[in-house]
Amino acid sequence: MPAARSSPRPRPPRAAPRVALLVETSLASGRDILRGIARAAKERGPWSLYHAPGSLEESVPRWIDRWQGDGIIARVTSPEMAHLLRGTGLPVVDVLGLVPEAAFPLVHVDNAAIGRLACAHLAERGFRRFACCGIAGENWSQQRRDAFLAQARATDPSPSLLETSPALQSGIPWEERQNRLAHWLQSLPKPVGLLVCSDQLGSDVLEACRRAAISVPDTIAVVGVDNDEPLCEVCQPALSSIWPDHAAVGYQAAALLDQLMSGHPPPPGPQFIAPKTLIVRQSSDVLAVDDPAVSAALHFIREHACHPITTDEVARHAGTSRSVLQRRFQTHLGQTIHTQIVQARLKRATELITSTDLPLLDIAERCGFQHQEYMGKVIKDRLGRTPGDLRRAARRSGGI
Repeated sequence: MPAARSSPRPRPPRAAPRVALLVETSLASGRDILRGIARAAKERGPWSLYHAPGSLEESVPRWIDRWQGDGIIARVTSPEMAHLLRGTGLPVVDVLGLVPEAAFPLVHVDNAAIGRLACAHLAERGFRRFACCGIAGENWSQQRRDAFLAQARATDPSPSLLETSPALQSGIPWEERQNRLAHWLQSLPKPVGLLVCSDQLGSDVLEACRRAAISVPDTIAVVGVDNDEPLCEVCQPALSSIWPDHAAVGYQAAALLDQLMSGHPPPPGPQFIAPKTLIVRQSSDVLAVDDPAVSAALHFIREHACHPITTDEVARHAGTSRSVLQRRFQTHLGQTIHTQIVQARLKRATELITSTDLPLLDIAERCGFQHQEYMGKVIKDRLGRTPGDLRRAARRSGGI
């Protein structure tokens, strides 16, 4: 292992600083960081960017010790990697924070704010019981866990927690891991709002819920982190996820490196970037109710609203009479069964209008509306816009 240099090696002056990017592209977070760096480099450049793709587990590339560059932005994954980067004598900005003893300037997402945002979202949905599933030994997961559980204890004195280790994840067959996860999910008091500290783990949780015949989101509402869109969308149901704004992390890291390369001193502490938003998908798009009949009715409506179902059918599925169920809907939701059916159809119709090129007539038929004109009237009355307005707005924003 090369010895650390006491001072930067001399370099000939260049018009364009050479910056190495040791950021993996296997995760959405890494790709977003690179997008932010690219934007900052265009504004402050030109920069010559040297990217070393790979996974978080891969070590620093061998060429870095001999590289004639000006600065480095890296996800520093280990003390050994930190030692090698320090040995280059170059300014380094860390965008991971796994090795705090390395003392590199750090730009990172605000994990505590992420945990609080997840808890607030689930509380707004009516949940009063909470659980968290994370990865032991990972500080980012622990920070999200601690903030989530601290806020959850305001209404749930004993929130549930399950943490798995990377060694356990890799050392046990997938089927056995899923069975263990399903067993824990079955043991939770319900209904419960669950934070899963990453989208990758979130997909495993949703599969375990399916195996255990646990209704999501009625019985367990699930929120992940990272907004890895392809992964979130292929989950069944689609996974709600917090968008941490890693692009802003990349942008601020590049801005900070620019200052360091110009000779400015490092900041006194880390820079934490607030999460961008929470993208609500099916896994948490629900109102929590403790009434089993109302919960069963809501699940039936969500699954079958686009078919020609009636309020009597909904009541039969919930195991009660229509009049009793209507009273319970008014008590818990402040609306009728029919209104809930129309809302479910409206939600599905707007999704198809804004994300596909399907003709409006086909969408009306697929979503259970009697005809296209009635669908248009419902959308106009509820949203104040026509189906055409929604589709044109989606095209302008790149949604279609």
